[in-house]
Amino acid sequence: MADTAARLLALLALLQTRPDWTSTELGSRLGVTPRTIRNDIDRLRELDYPVDATRGAAGGYRLGAGAKLPPLLLDDEEAVAVAIGLRAATGIAGVEESSSRALTKLEQVLPSRLRPTVEALATVIDRAPENTDTDAPDPEVDAGVLTAVAGAIRDVEWIRFEYQGVSRLVEPYRLLSWARRWYLVGRDPSTDEWGTFRADWIEPRMPTRRRFAPAPLPGGDYTAFAMRSIAESGWKVHARLRIAAPAEAVLARIHHAVGVVEAVSDTESVLVTGADTLDTIAAYIGMLGMDFTVDSPAELRALLLTFSERYARAAIPPS
Repeated sequence: MADTAARLLALLALLQTRPDWTSTELGSRLGVTPRTIRNDIDRLRELDYPVDATRGAAGGYRLGAGAKLPPLLLDDEEAVAVAIGLRAATGIAGVEESSSRALTKLEQVLPSRLRPTVEALATVIDRAPENTDTDAPDPEVDAGVLTAVAGAIRDVEWIRFEYQGVSRLVEPYRLLSWARRWYLVGRDPSTDEWGTFRADWIEPRMPTRRRFAPAPLPGGDYTAFAMRSIAESGWKVHARLRIAAPAEAVLARIHHAVGVVEAVSDTESVLVTGADTLDTIAAYIGMLGMDFTVDSPAELRALLLTFSERYARAAIPPS
């Protein structure tokens, strides 16, 4: 009986490693006949594990979707990777609590030989503050929002949502995770305009259940488009600056996701940049190392004056 139970667990583990297996392949791996494999498949089904079978020369077995989650049989490297990944999970509302529960379950069944490795990694790894490029708190996305958006993308259906007080109807195409934020790349079917929407600002409405014919994105690169779009509209505040330098020089100094540069002349360019606060813009614009003037907003000029006075005081040697 012990041998049979061990073989059933090994069989279940094999079925999880790839979509399709023939009885001959499974028998070869487990050292038994195809007939024994068929009997073992029947035993798994009696235990409510859905194993689908296909007939014919290319037929075989695959683990199907059932009413309950089968036990995940992980090898040593997979178990350690999952444990460390669960400790680092962040950025989605509620995910840290869910990860903690899952980690507790995993650690309860970890083989004794793996416990020192996981415990060692847990005790020597510290988590630094995630938000090191802005003074704004890290945004959290409701898992239900990501589920709704991902489902609409999968089903090729319009999605309706409230976005900063405005009702939007969008063709959803991609979800992008970047800098601890989640973004939706979508297209407005009424204007044919493409845009990028911060997921933590999205409030989904009832599903539309209306399918659409996907349109090609100009340029074809969703990530590159999202990075440009985030620079223009994906931040809480924006600023327009005139830089006393050619566009090429400015582009060499900034990340393309935080600024769009337009050439004015051989010696001047315009930088449209954004952040979650004006303080962040004021701090980072000085790192350009180039002369500039502020077109907008006026509040940034006052803030820069405050910064300049603070730096000037700091530059005076102590008496």
